[in-house]
Amino acid sequence: METKEHIIFAIKTAIDKAVGEGTLPKAELPEIQLEVPPEKSMGDFATNIAMQSAKVMRQNPRKIAEIIAKNLEGDWLEKTDVAGPGFLNIYLKSNVLFDSFQAIYEKGDEFGKLPPKNAGKIQVEYVSANPTGPLHVGHGRGAAFGSALVNLLRAAGYDVESEYYINDAGNQMDNLAKSVNARYLELFGKEVIFPEDGYHGADIVDTAKRIKERDGDKYLNLPENERLEIFKDLAYKEKLAVLKEDLEDFQVTFDVWFSEKTLHPDAVNAAAADLKAKGKAYDKDGALWLKSTEYGDDKDRVIFRDNGVPTYLAADIAYHKNKFERGFSKVINIWGADHHGYICRVKAAMTALGFNAKNLEILLMQMVSLYRGGELVKMSKRTGESITLRELMEEVGVDAARYFFLMRSADSQLDFDLDLAKKESSENPVYYVQYAHARISSILRNAPETGLKLSEKPNFSLLKEEEEQDLIKKIASFEEEVDKAAMEYAPQRIAKYAYNLASAFHSFYNHSRIVGVGEELGNARLALAATTARVIRLALKILGVSAPEKM
Repeated sequence: METKEHIIFAIKTAIDKAVGEGTLPKAELPEIQLEVPPEKSMGDFATNIAMQSAKVMRQNPRKIAEIIAKNLEGDWLEKTDVAGPGFLNIYLKSNVLFDSFQAIYEKGDEFGKLPPKNAGKIQVEYVSANPTGPLHVGHGRGAAFGSALVNLLRAAGYDVESEYYINDAGNQMDNLAKSVNARYLELFGKEVIFPEDGYHGADIVDTAKRIKERDGDKYLNLPENERLEIFKDLAYKEKLAVLKEDLEDFQVTFDVWFSEKTLHPDAVNAAAADLKAKGKAYDKDGALWLKSTEYGDDKDRVIFRDNGVPTYLAADIAYHKNKFERGFSKVINIWGADHHGYICRVKAAMTALGFNAKNLEILLMQMVSLYRGGELVKMSKRTGESITLRELMEEVGVDAARYFFLMRSADSQLDFDLDLAKKESSENPVYYVQYAHARISSILRNAPETGLKLSEKPNFSLLKEEEEQDLIKKIASFEEEVDKAAMEYAPQRIAKYAYNLASAFHSFYNHSRIVGVGEELGNARLALAATTARVIRLALKILGVSAPEKM
C-alpha cells in the first residue's frame, strides 16, 4: 500500500496542476488529512481537503473535489469518486497492496524501526516518588505510562533519556527517620509519642524490626540526634532499594537517578541568586519571593522562607534549571493530577531564568480506582492502607497491570477491573493480544510438519480474501501509528493498535485455513501470520508487555 505521505503528495501535485491550468485559484491551503473510510465501499482512503479549502478558494467543495480527482494521477490509483458534500474517496489498485506488503515482509526485523528524528535530546522524568515507603497503584500507572512513553519515543526515532528524581532532602526524610526511630523504641518497650507528620505504614515497623534483628540495641542509648541520622541513612537506603526492585520487576528502569541532595545548597542558592539578579525575585517580610504573577500565576510564590530555609519550589527551580543546562531540547515531566496548580509556578520560574517554557511539558496522570467483584477496593488486605504496586503485580501479573494501565489516556480516570485482568479468555484484552501471538508461534513451530515454510518471496497476490487484506492493511499502518502516538505522547494508541491487530488476525485465522490449501497459498498465509506476530511483538515491546510463545 502506498504510504499516506505519497498519496498526500499526489493530492498536492493535483491541486498545483489545477492551479497552473486556472481551474482552481491559488490559495493558502490547510494541511491535507487522509483517513480510512468507515466502509470498504468508500475506498481505501478519503480526504476532506475540498471542504476544508472551500472558504479560501471561494468555490463549491464538490466542484473542488471533482477538479482534484480529475488531476490526481499515479500508477497506484484505481479510481476516485466524490461523495456527500465534497469527500474525495481514493481507491488503490490491488497490486499496490501486495507490492507494499512484500516490501514490509522483506524488511523483516527492520520494519517498525523509524529513522532518527532531528529533534535534539528529550528527557522524560517520571514516578519520582519519595523514598519513604512502598509504591502504590497510582505510582504504578505513572511508571507504566512513563516507561511506555520512553519506549514509544525511542521507537519513533527520538533520542530519549529517562530520569528518576529522588526526593532525598527535606522534611520527608526527617519524618522518615523519626518514624523509624519511634517504631524502633517501641520494640524495646519504650513509650513514645509518634511524630505528628510520621509515616504510619506497616513497612516502617518492618524496617525497625530489621534494624533490631541486625543490630540489636546498638542504637538504643545513643543521643537521639545521632540515632535519627543513622536511621535516616539506613531507612533511606532500604526504601530506595525496595523501590528500585519493585520498578525493575515492573519492567521500569531509568538512565539516571538524580539525587535532590546534590542541589543543596549550591544549586538552589545559585538559582535564587540568578532570579534576583534578573529582577524576577524580591525580598519581602524576610522571605524571598518569585514574581510568578508576571507569568500568569494567581500569586507570587515563596522561594526562601523568612528563616532562610528553601521551599520545595526552590529545589524544583534549581532542578529544572539543571535539566535545561544539561542541553535537553525537550523536558517532559509526568506528575500526578494533584500537582496541577504547581505547573504555572515552575514554568514561570523557567521563563524568568531565560529558558523557553514551551520546552517543558508536564503531563498529568489521573487517579486509578481498583474494582474487585464490582466493588471499589480502597485498602490493602495486608496493611490496611493503599494497595501497593507489589500487591497488584502479585495479584494480576506484570503484563496485565501494565496493559490495563496503558489502555486509557493519562488524562482520564482509570477504573481497573482486577477480575477482568486475571481472566484467561478473550474478554481480557491483554490475554486476547498475547493469545494471538502464542497461536501464531504454534503455527510456525508446526509448519515444517505440514510441508509449509517461510519463503523469501511468497505469492501475496493470492491473498484476496477480505480478512487477509484487512490484516495486511493493519500491519502496514504500524509505523504511521507509532509516529502519531509519539507525537501525541499517547501510548494508549499502541495498546489499542495491538488489540485491533490481534482482532484482525483472529478474524483472518477463523476464516482462512493455512494448512491444506496448497503449498503456494499456505506459504503466503504463513508469511502473513509470521509478520503479524512480529508486529505484535513490536507493539507489546513498546508497552513493556511480554509476547509469550505458549499459553
